[in-house]
Amino acid sequence: MSFSLEVKEELSKHIGSSRHCQLAEIAAIIDGAGFIRAGEDGKLALYLQDDNPLVVRKFFTLLRKAFNIGTSILEDVPNIKENGRIYRPVIVDGKDLHSVLGAIRMIDTEGHIRDISDGMSPQVTRNSCCKRAFLRDSFMCLGSISDPNKGYHLEYVCDRRQQAENLQEMIESFDIKAMIVRRKKYYVLYIKEGAGIVDLLNIMEAPVSLMNLENLRIVKEMRNSINRRVNCEVANITKTVNAATKQIEDITYLRDHYGFENLPVNLREMAEVRLEHPDSTLLELGRFLDPEVGKSGVNHRLRKLSELADKLKGK
Repeated sequence: MSFSLEVKEELSKHIGSSRHCQLAEIAAIIDGAGFIRAGEDGKLALYLQDDNPLVVRKFFTLLRKAFNIGTSILEDVPNIKENGRIYRPVIVDGKDLHSVLGAIRMIDTEGHIRDISDGMSPQVTRNSCCKRAFLRDSFMCLGSISDPNKGYHLEYVCDRRQQAENLQEMIESFDIKAMIVRRKKYYVLYIKEGAGIVDLLNIMEAPVSLMNLENLRIVKEMRNSINRRVNCEVANITKTVNAATKQIEDITYLRDHYGFENLPVNLREMAEVRLEHPDSTLLELGRFLDPEVGKSGVNHRLRKLSELADKLKGK
């Protein structure tokens, strides 16, 4: 099972305890997966996309809890196809439909049903807890999250810009940065930062998924930290080895083409010690000198030897 499906399964089991949060969840599902249309008998009915059984099942649970409406997939009522998607009927009773739509402010003062594409009423998510509920069920309908082993990316794929902007406003009300980008005919609201994704999982109340993601983040960050440290140490060792190799090459050149006897005493002693101890560090080399010399002093003498060798080579 993908991590995205694991998150949705966890969210599907979480139902808001208060009725206003349950209404926000119903509104989110209708906004993200719903379609209102007149059936063959001319009566309006509510349909839901049938590609996500978790959403349909949760919608039935919410109807039962918030309205005491018992319903299921209506096999005797034909499905409809719209924009390449198949929608199944879930509410065909006119009274039940008006009760639900009225409660989530989708019926205006004149009794007309507002179009879903107009977006949900802000009144439905006026409370912080209702925003959490709405984001939770919107993610079930529109969202996905990448495998955290490969990277951090969470997104809502929306049909309408207003839909994406409404979700963005809700998410950013919790101080989480979310961006919108156009992808073909869709508006994609996304979060790429691991910390932001963790915060959103917390807001949507998915503690198990949150802990799984956090554990993976910790392991990943530790692994990256170790790799950075190893790479740094390897780079330092390589730099030291290269420097020592050049020092020995330069000193050997001076011995063969200039003669140690022509060097000042301090440089001659430095050259001899370096050749005798090719694997020693600068600090260790300083201890072999008489009197002992510090690391910076050793480095200064070796640099003088290299400069002299370069001069003799005509560099």
